[in-house]
Amino acid sequence: MTPLTITESGLAASAHLHQRAVGIDLGTTHSLVASVSGGEVCALRDDAGCALLPSVVRYQAGGALAVGSAAQAMQSVDPLNTIVSVKRFLGLRLADIRDAASQPYRFVDTPGMVSLDTAAGVKTPIDVSAEILRALRVRAEARLEGELAGAVIAVPAYFDDAQRAATRDAARMAGLNVLHLLNEPTAAAIAYGLDNSAHGTFAIYDLGGGSFDISILRFSRGVFQVLARNGDSGLGGDGFDREIVGWLCTLLGLSGLGAYDTRLLLTQARSAKEALSDDIETRITAMLSSGRAIDVPLTRDAFAVLADDLIARTMKRVRRALSDAGLRAADIDDVVLVGGATRMPAVRNAVQALFGRKALTTLDPDQVVAIGAAMNANALAGSRSGAMAA
Repeated sequence: MTPLTITESGLAASAHLHQRAVGIDLGTTHSLVASVSGGEVCALRDDAGCALLPSVVRYQAGGALAVGSAAQAMQSVDPLNTIVSVKRFLGLRLADIRDAASQPYRFVDTPGMVSLDTAAGVKTPIDVSAEILRALRVRAEARLEGELAGAVIAVPAYFDDAQRAATRDAARMAGLNVLHLLNEPTAAAIAYGLDNSAHGTFAIYDLGGGSFDISILRFSRGVFQVLARNGDSGLGGDGFDREIVGWLCTLLGLSGLGAYDTRLLLTQARSAKEALSDDIETRITAMLSSGRAIDVPLTRDAFAVLADDLIARTMKRVRRALSDAGLRAADIDDVVLVGGATRMPAVRNAVQALFGRKALTTLDPDQVVAIGAAMNANALAGSRSGAMAA
């Protein structure tokens, strides 16, 4: 098949601009901003020392809002007005959202793109995304002590023109000058320095909070080529949380849960999932609105059984991408893991079993995309020529 090469011209800037050019990962679950300084790339942290900004916005009557951790803390208390995983809705109509009925929001089928009815009025996914990007811009300008010259924003490879346009609109609303929209798999490859080799073929396995994407890239003569991609915009870490909640409901005979209890259990399920990446057992505890207390143990092995079908679905997508690229798993030189959900031991084991090799995991999977985007922003702003990037 003919490789797809995506480039963008006319992006060179004055050499001094790279000092305040940043890379942004506008993620489904978390977002972050990174920059290159003194030849080193790092994620920029908030005043509390946190690099990750929860991609959560809470709207209140009168126009008050909270972004990040403050909003996340209220998602169980005020689920109707606390918007999480909004990236999944960018550029989509209501009919495009397959699980809309299970979401704790008041969707409005507005022309062009679905909206959400909140205490502060009807908000589009662009409005919500702009608040997240604005918070990242403010953080970056505080850390870099000045106005930003521009930003490279990483987007999923599966984003269509409408979704890319929505991302640009959100960035402009946030006061950002967009240098480039960089495909997330290419950003991950750049972060690992795969563009420094003479040539190679790479698989980027990206399991984020709300979506899965597998991309097969070839690097040759300074150019990244997208040989094939596949994925599922409705399959991500959130799906594993829902599996845990479904298991809990069956185990405990729970039914007819309201928005508060649904969000509470999803939050506790996510905490349990994350704990099991390091521990072999954890407990899920919650107090439902009915006054019923929940305290249930969950082991890593039991969770692996719950996760098996979802992981198998990602492996099916990987095989399709390899077939579309005309390659075998053995033809892949390196595999890169992206997204916090790839910390799950069951995911890493499945990837290793398919490719017959351990994936690259030395970089934080939550930060790798922002790091690559920052390196690309640094290159585009004039510090070096850099590889052509999709």
